[in-house]
Amino acid sequence: MASSGIDLSAATWRKSSYSNGTGGDCVEVADEVVGLVQVRDSKRPDGSVVVVTAAAWGPFVAALKAS
Repeated sequence: MASSGIDLSAATWRKSSYSNGTGGDCVEVADEVVGLVQVRDSKRPDGSVVVVTAAAWGPFVAALKAS
């Protein structure tokens, strides 16, 4: 896995409000790094993390809510 150079060891992850408690498709986000949003699969907390700019994250979430 390629490293983004961001230390996420102390990140505070929040589970999506659309996630359920039965192990369904769940995402978690952390946003302690100014200007960036980190996204991971809650079922694989030690797996890969996708890092996107906050400027891209806002429109992405808005588009999901609109669909």
